[in-house]
Amino acid sequence: MATTAAPRRRLRLADLTRLLAAWVSATFALIVTGALLPGLSATTLWSYAGVAAVAGIVGLVLRPVLVEVSARVGWIAVLLLALAGEALIMYIAILYTPGIQATPRTALIATWVSAAIGTLIAWATTAGTDDGLVTSLARRAKRVQEVPDPDVDGIVFVQMDGVPLPVLQWAVQSGGVPNIRRWLASGEYQLRGWTPQIPCTTPASQQGILHGTIDRVPAFRWYDRELGRVLVANRPADARIIEERASNGRGLLCDDGVSISNIFTGDAARSLLTMSRTKATRGTTQTRRAVAWFLASPSGFMRSFTRTVAEIVKERWQASRQVRRDLDPRVHRGWDFAVLRALTNALLRDLNTALVAEEMRRGTRSVYVDYVDYDEIAHHAGMFRPESLASLDGLDRTLGTLARLAEGAPRRYHLVIVSDHGQSQGAVYADKYGVTLADLCAELMEQDVQNVDAAVEGLGRADSLVGDLGTDGLSGKVASRAGSSLAEAQSTEGPEDTGDEPVIVLGSGNLGLVYLRNPRRSTLDELEAQWPALVPGLVARPGIAFVAGVDDAGVPWAIGPEGRRNLDTGELEGSDPMEPFEPHAPRTLRRAVLLPEAPDLYVNSTVDPVTSDVHAFEGLVGSHGGLGGWQDHAVLLAPTELLDGVPEHIEGADQLHRVLVGMLESCGQRQDLPAEEGVPR
Repeated sequence: MATTAAPRRRLRLADLTRLLAAWVSATFALIVTGALLPGLSATTLWSYAGVAAVAGIVGLVLRPVLVEVSARVGWIAVLLLALAGEALIMYIAILYTPGIQATPRTALIATWVSAAIGTLIAWATTAGTDDGLVTSLARRAKRVQEVPDPDVDGIVFVQMDGVPLPVLQWAVQSGGVPNIRRWLASGEYQLRGWTPQIPCTTPASQQGILHGTIDRVPAFRWYDRELGRVLVANRPADARIIEERASNGRGLLCDDGVSISNIFTGDAARSLLTMSRTKATRGTTQTRRAVAWFLASPSGFMRSFTRTVAEIVKERWQASRQVRRDLDPRVHRGWDFAVLRALTNALLRDLNTALVAEEMRRGTRSVYVDYVDYDEIAHHAGMFRPESLASLDGLDRTLGTLARLAEGAPRRYHLVIVSDHGQSQGAVYADKYGVTLADLCAELMEQDVQNVDAAVEGLGRADSLVGDLGTDGLSGKVASRAGSSLAEAQSTEGPEDTGDEPVIVLGSGNLGLVYLRNPRRSTLDELEAQWPALVPGLVARPGIAFVAGVDDAGVPWAIGPEGRRNLDTGELEGSDPMEPFEPHAPRTLRRAVLLPEAPDLYVNSTVDPVTSDVHAFEGLVGSHGGLGGWQDHAVLLAPTELLDGVPEHIEGADQLHRVLVGMLESCGQRQDLPAEEGVPR
């Protein structure tokens, strides 16, 4: 993946061939569009060819102007560019081409219809690959920016969200991820695993990877005693609070890095589509310029939009197929998930790739980008379902795209691929046993309980996208309102935790959290004195493996139906509730239970000894958060040359952070940072 300075642009035979192919494709798309739309007419077929040629020339001149104007005006202009930019170009081309007629309304419709037809043509002529997008991004990448330190290698960290190591290994063996398979077979890359600690969630793992600490994050969402309300990690305002607690200024991306489509920044000076910076640095012109270019490019938004629509259709068919085949386990897959899946697997994937390509063109030293494709689908479909595995193929194609684009960058780039956690699968606890964890606690405690178990992980992506495109003035107000509406939709408790129930029960995969609405954590002894039926009643229920908490002396315990384990010493009273889990489980559970932010009780579902099924306390068939199955089997795929001296076993995202920092340092980065002792935590 070594690169040299890009040569001056020259018109070569390949460029002429590409232009000719684009012209022929556009002409054919317009001919078909003319046959479908009565308001578009031409005296001869050559008139359509003329419109295609003129549209290409007008677009070449007008598109950069539209991009720059929309980037400076803000979110509304970017949206209008997506909806009407190509139509404006098309209408101007029709006006100046003899022998063809169309109204502005027809030109708008014709733009979308011809774009859809053009996408089908491109799909057929490129055998369903991403060559069209790659070619477009590569043309833009030819205008590389010189960097003052080309001898310093760059690293693009790609987070394949939620991909378990065993699933990726199976995909490699089956030939389902050809780029990764080829890299491994050549010896250029090595595939290793690492062990996320409890909670096995994106907020905890990504905070550890990007900021070097996994403290103060007990789940994906939790009751924060300091603030007296529920924190949800994918709410931008809450993500900002969480990062401020973790940041020490020396995060993974602090040395000329950029964060793209993440929860946290890693102390990057620039962050794009990053939740903790949404609204704090709303509306960077650079983000809007890159997004506007993507929207204005014929191989960008138009292509991604048609793929998004196709993804929705595909999801609805696959969801109904699960029901017809009576597959188990499964959950209801509605229109809301269909739209969310389409956005993450089409539009957002292409947009992320365009943003990474732009950063490589600029010579940015380090980039960390999160692709949520697999995680989002596996949550609702399952780990090994065809649609989940197909998303892995899409991620593999994206890696191939990034590798090809890196060849034209102003510095040498390495790709380092990680997953933030794995995933486990099984029937939802409430579906299998007919009662939610909150209802069970309410029954045993004879108390009103607030239940927080809505599956909201994917919604924050849309909020970060809306927020980062906004700006001051009218665009900023519209974006702010849209972001607030999304935030309210993310949780059953609304934008603020307004419930007054004395007990809050939250689901985080197959890990449940029970909090009393108190500023101080309750001990096991205190819970037993006030609600003697609670702990025995929970562990006696089928589907619950253990509960965990601390006693009056601060000793952490895991308690099962037939015994308990001292997590400090390993001492047992009766049978070991941790026996069904892997050897590292007591160690990682102990760390989680001793967090000051930990709940009064952790509750973990059982794991089936045959199928490895777990049972989520929220409405997901694929889940992660606690113990059991493959949710704590994550991926590290890196160039062999960067793995020299890296330990075989990596436990905890904080240790993985140190490994990735070592990779950056071996590339010549982070040499001018102040000594760590001089930076206050």
